[in-house]
Amino acid sequence: MRWRGARRSSNVDNVGGAGRGIGGIGGRLGLGGVAVVVVVGMLMGQNPMQILAMLAGAPGPEATTAPSAGNTESQDFVAAILGETEDVWDGIFRSSNSRYPHPRLTLFAGTVNSACGGASSASGPFYCPADQKIYLDSEFFRQMEQKLGGGGDFAQAYVIAHEVGHHVQTITGISAKVSEARQAGEKVDGPRGLLVRQELQADCFAGLWAYHAQQRHQWLEAGDIEEALNTASAIGDDRLQKQTQGQVVPDAFTHGTSEQRVRWFKTGFDSGQVSRCDTFAVERP
Repeated sequence: MRWRGARRSSNVDNVGGAGRGIGGIGGRLGLGGVAVVVVVGMLMGQNPMQILAMLAGAPGPEATTAPSAGNTESQDFVAAILGETEDVWDGIFRSSNSRYPHPRLTLFAGTVNSACGGASSASGPFYCPADQKIYLDSEFFRQMEQKLGGGGDFAQAYVIAHEVGHHVQTITGISAKVSEARQAGEKVDGPRGLLVRQELQADCFAGLWAYHAQQRHQWLEAGDIEEALNTASAIGDDRLQKQTQGQVVPDAFTHGTSEQRVRWFKTGFDSGQVSRCDTFAVERP
């Protein structure tokens, strides 16, 4: 992925220790899907930390270590990807006479405080709508790459773009409708639930971003799309449930199956149109 020509965002904060496992820069990024493990564990009545500990104890390949905190190449990569998401979504919002408020991205190691509460590496990459920030723990990413598979620089970009997709949902009011349904007692999980639809739309938005970024820079190289698709497949609810508990429980789905995540990313990438990402309008997402 030829990302070096992208504009760097000024909205990246490094709050300590970040930069060790991000970058397609000699090491490979792990997966943002650990959040799925945590949510699935809670829904199953299992301790998410036990699940993560099991994964951490599984044998895996040795990982190369990217430079540590500071103005590292890893942080430069994150700033480049975030900057490109800003430029792409600026253009999309401008085409509808709207303004796109940029999110901030916080790189942290170990633990971090957000407006949504404290979080640790076990939380995985997440977006907090209360402060409109994306949080990434780089060391945890590296560990997840070893245990769950996937990775590569474009896969890393997909993870960031997916979280940016949640920001788009927040500022357009989509996330609020899902929250209101949950607060009203509506069942929001399950294969056709609102949580799955929300996550699949973020996947579609990530693909849509990749389409426009490619049109702007022609920066994708052989194998890049496969990296993102492999990552999307690796963090499907069905695959994670199978790995962590040995069985698949569709009623507990919160992010969508591997097939769904791949399909909706491809929908965004193939079309480049926001209207094609309405996962809430279809009977079967």
